[in-house]
Amino acid sequence: MGDFDLFKTNEEHEELRAAVRSVAEDKIAPHAAEVDETSSFPQDALDALVATDFHAAHISEDYEGVGADALATCVIIEEVARVCASSSLIPAVNKLGTMPLILGASEEVKQRYLPPVARGEAMFSYGLSEREAGSDTAAMRTLATPKGDDWVLNGQKSWITNAGVSEYYTVLAVTDPEGRRGRNISAFVVHADDAGFTLGEPERKLGIKGSPTRELFFDDVAIPGDRMVGAPGEGLKIALRTLDHTRVTIGAQAVGIAQGALDHAVAYVKERKQFGKAIADFQGIQFMLADMAMKLETARQMVYVAAAKSERGDDDLAFYGAAAKCYASDAAMEITTDAVQLLGGAGYVKDFPLERMMRDAKITQIYEGTNQIQRMVMARQLLK
Repeated sequence: MGDFDLFKTNEEHEELRAAVRSVAEDKIAPHAAEVDETSSFPQDALDALVATDFHAAHISEDYEGVGADALATCVIIEEVARVCASSSLIPAVNKLGTMPLILGASEEVKQRYLPPVARGEAMFSYGLSEREAGSDTAAMRTLATPKGDDWVLNGQKSWITNAGVSEYYTVLAVTDPEGRRGRNISAFVVHADDAGFTLGEPERKLGIKGSPTRELFFDDVAIPGDRMVGAPGEGLKIALRTLDHTRVTIGAQAVGIAQGALDHAVAYVKERKQFGKAIADFQGIQFMLADMAMKLETARQMVYVAAAKSERGDDDLAFYGAAAKCYASDAAMEITTDAVQLLGGAGYVKDFPLERMMRDAKITQIYEGTNQIQRMVMARQLLK
């Protein structure tokens, strides 16, 4: 007989969940509505996450981090997203921005950049997409031209999460314009204070309003040669491998948002009375809740299995990461929409967090690869 612990999180993961939930409910949830309303960065959440080492828990002990595994990182993101999706982008994007370094950088580059993130002194963003190169990443035009041992960066990046609050940016640029498409791109670390590096105005968004999204502009930005991540020409390969791992965290975010919505909906239908009884007593309502919970649990199991594969670096991670992100984000959109419906008029107004959760859920179907791209990734793995 096999090991029956296979399909449950271990005791440490559940202790971690309780700890994160406590921080999220005490320190993050009270600010979530205001953060959304005013489109302001959730500084209270960042402070609370840094104080408890939940802001970048994925960084290993070799670089002053706490060395959380991929599943633990997902539990953190899920529990924060349950109360505030904008705040959950702090641990998620710190992983996204640093993962190229973890996967591909020299020891020297890792030692320089990972400890300040682990200590909570700096955040890391990720610059891959451009206006004309969103899903088609290899079509990017941002150019890094060699100058002696160094590089000169020109171009722009779009939809960059936490731009303006991050100190460091992993930026992908074409380093060999005549080279083979996709094999001619390299990765660099850009500093917030690099001369010639500027930001666009914050985007005005449907959801995740507390997390700034801005364009990056590079106008003859001098990048020292020792800031390249990995070898020349390896950038896109590293960037796409990064996404195999971090898509799982978007699945976790979607699961958290959906869980928050389901929790509110359940509490509401037990209290709300119509026709002389709690609406929870109506079978139509019960069936809606059952379907929501079933989809949520399916999504959670997929995300956790994908997280385990991410931790082990399994060969089939690309399929599982894409599947978990795609399924969980679609489920989150359905569950939050149904949760708004269950609250009726109350679901549609800002006095309750459900409308915010529905708006926040939408982005999980779009970023880190649209769900159309996820389906392409899955199909490619199947047909290999």
